[in-house]
Amino acid sequence: MNISTATDYGMQSLLYLAGLYERDKYGLATTKEIAESQNLPEKYLEAILRKLRQAGVIKSQRGAGGGYKLARLPKDISVADVIRILDGPLASIHGERPEDIKYKSTSKNLPTVWIATRVALREVLEEVTLAQILTGNYSTKINKLNSQPGAWARRTRN
Repeated sequence: MNISTATDYGMQSLLYLAGLYERDKYGLATTKEIAESQNLPEKYLEAILRKLRQAGVIKSQRGAGGGYKLARLPKDISVADVIRILDGPLASIHGERPEDIKYKSTSKNLPTVWIATRVALREVLEEVTLAQILTGNYSTKINKLNSQPGAWARRTRN
């Protein structure tokens, strides 16, 4: 799975806002403040924040003292939510959903693998929330996945 720059920056921004929410649920952060705190390009971040606002994940307030804040509780925003908002479906093949792909001949059973991959992604990404990432308090399932032998090891091509 490839995590896009938009998703990575979106997650960093939302975690910043989640941290702010933990300190002051009425607190606002400007695009510039978020960008500087996370070392992100401000112009690109503006487009990401706009999408997150349009999707109802964050709210904005204009004017002096304005900025952004979470529109939902950190425990109610999953990683899957962010990926879908910023990049579309969790698993797609050439921009199409796996169940819509029709293969022929020797590839006819390939959709089963793509669907299983999507299910595996959902099991992790729909469960993990901003609140969990912020605190590092993950479910037993996530901790078990991370503690498997080789979980943190790079795999290289043969």
